[in-house]
Amino acid sequence: MQEKSGDISAQLQHPRRSLGNRHRSQSEKFLKLSKTDRKYIGWAEQSARQAVLHDFTNPKNWKLLVEIKIILQDEIGIRAVLEELFTVLGRDPELLEQLKEVDMLLAGIDLLDAGLRVDPLDPDKWAITIKTSDEEKQKFANRVRILDLRDPRANVLFSRRLERIKEQGDENLFIELERILLAQHPANYEAWGELGKLHERRGEFDQAWFCYDQSQTYFPSSKIRDSFRERMEAKMDGSESRPWVAPQITERLDFLNRMQRLATPDTHVEKISEISSTEETIVHETMEEKVIRLKKSGRIQEAFFYVRSLATNGDQDAIELLDQLRSELE
Repeated sequence: MQEKSGDISAQLQHPRRSLGNRHRSQSEKFLKLSKTDRKYIGWAEQSARQAVLHDFTNPKNWKLLVEIKIILQDEIGIRAVLEELFTVLGRDPELLEQLKEVDMLLAGIDLLDAGLRVDPLDPDKWAITIKTSDEEKQKFANRVRILDLRDPRANVLFSRRLERIKEQGDENLFIELERILLAQHPANYEAWGELGKLHERRGEFDQAWFCYDQSQTYFPSSKIRDSFRERMEAKMDGSESRPWVAPQITERLDFLNRMQRLATPDTHVEKISEISSTEETIVHETMEEKVIRLKKSGRIQEAFFYVRSLATNGDQDAIELLDQLRSELE
């Protein structure tokens, strides 16, 4: 059974460990049965794929799927699984390029084990490697700045790692890197909310409002931005009511422009600069035309922040288009 692109896709942004364990257990049973009846091997593979789909954070699920692919002598499938794993671990173009010359039937399991040993999926195990090492922490920060983390699973995985950095007390690094993650996957309204809470606790109220605003844009029923405004306008410490004014339009636009620039990983800057050189010749491009062009070049996150900035200025067409882009990102 050949692995198609997207078979192990980002259908679930958050892993369901119980479902992953259940499917892996079924796969293991089918695998045992396949030793006497070959027809069960296909069922074992299907259940193993479901295990990875429901819980991409468990290395057992990945390893079982590769083992089954080896039994099936499915080298293309093994390659596809490993490429998916490295996408979850942060898509590194150079690493993916190296996989092309490897015999997956011979080295597939070794590559899988090596990758998970160096880059554990468990955030607590991963945190041990950087807990007492500023050098390792800096290496991680440099990776986040260049990796392609637009895949929702990679975004979730790295968000959990950043939570460990915050717990270790490095809030400034957390804020910097969390913004990079959110620029590449702005639909993560929960992460926006958590970042807003940190800014609010630090007394950085304008930054908190920006984050809450993004969160409520994606999840309007949360009212997280409205609740923040109510807190800011309420009486504090028994004193008189202290009115609070949301940041000015220019400040909001600056924030959205910064997020738009962060939306493209550094590894793509050279490619994007080549595209941008042709963009400079486009003088009378409409908003819709620009959005279409950005989407065609895989830059939908940039398109979102671009349209959001126009919507902030009250552009009615941008407001309507914003809903469409939000749905596509989700």
